[in-house]
Amino acid sequence: MKNNLGLKELSDKELMERLEAEQTELVKMRINHAISPLENPNLLSVTRKNIARINTEISLRRKMAKENK
Repeated sequence: MKNNLGLKELSDKELMERLEAEQTELVKMRINHAISPLENPNLLSVTRKNIARINTEISLRRKMAKENK
């Protein structure tokens, strides 16, 4: 698994902030790409995958919190 983002070291609050930032960046890139092609359109895919990795880490933490109750 590619976890070069350092997600495991981040707190829950930082993870949520990172998720919001990535989602905002993705929306901006999609709008810019619709107007004029991006220099590197692979960035859209990379950003989507980063969002998925962050969501996975959040769900794993929630699952672990439920199990520890």
